[in-house]
Amino acid sequence: MNSYYLLILFMFALSMAAQFYLSSTYGRFSRLRNGRDLTGAEVARDILDSQGLQNIPVEQVPGQLTDHYDPIRKVVRLSETNYSQPSLAALAVAAHEVGHAIQDARSYSPLVVRARLFPVLSIGTNFGPWLLFAGLLLNNLTLAWVGLIGFGAALVFHLVTLPVEFDASRRALVLLESNGYLTREENGGARTVLTAAALTYVVGFLIALTQVLYYFSLLTGRSRD
Repeated sequence: MNSYYLLILFMFALSMAAQFYLSSTYGRFSRLRNGRDLTGAEVARDILDSQGLQNIPVEQVPGQLTDHYDPIRKVVRLSETNYSQPSLAALAVAAHEVGHAIQDARSYSPLVVRARLFPVLSIGTNFGPWLLFAGLLLNNLTLAWVGLIGFGAALVFHLVTLPVEFDASRRALVLLESNGYLTREENGGARTVLTAAALTYVVGFLIALTQVLYYFSLLTGRSRD
């Protein structure tokens, strides 16, 4: 039990470190103008058009690092700073989100799998923890095991998300390099921004895995009693 709490503390510290690294890395490269002097919105629009995706709009959303691609409405959304500023970070983030749009248009397998699993996994993710804790509180192992299965849905979602995010970053770098958006010096900076973002997904998966393994061990021990 004590070792588990130490592990959770370590995972929490790792998560905070990953978030701090992303924030500091993004902050550093958001202050550097890219060589082409293009905003995130301009880069996103240009790449989408070059890929035959003129039908996908690029919109601005409030907040920082709220950038995302909406596969339902088929729209790339960029945070205020990345949308309007010609920074190296904006260029990298915009290309990453466009990478998701290209995945969607090309029916990238992991993205398709994640989309199909999402309705089921979201139910498990929302109700699993409540069923698990209710089962433990009521000493109802059947209910707790059902809750753990739902709890594990979060782990599955994190696992499926990893290749989707890594591939979007890979596509982003290829598109930025092949179309001449990056100088040789800027290439490393864009890669650093995308790597920092990817680390948060890896840490999220590790935290979910730790929680599932702990409760699996706990329920297995109670079943033997």
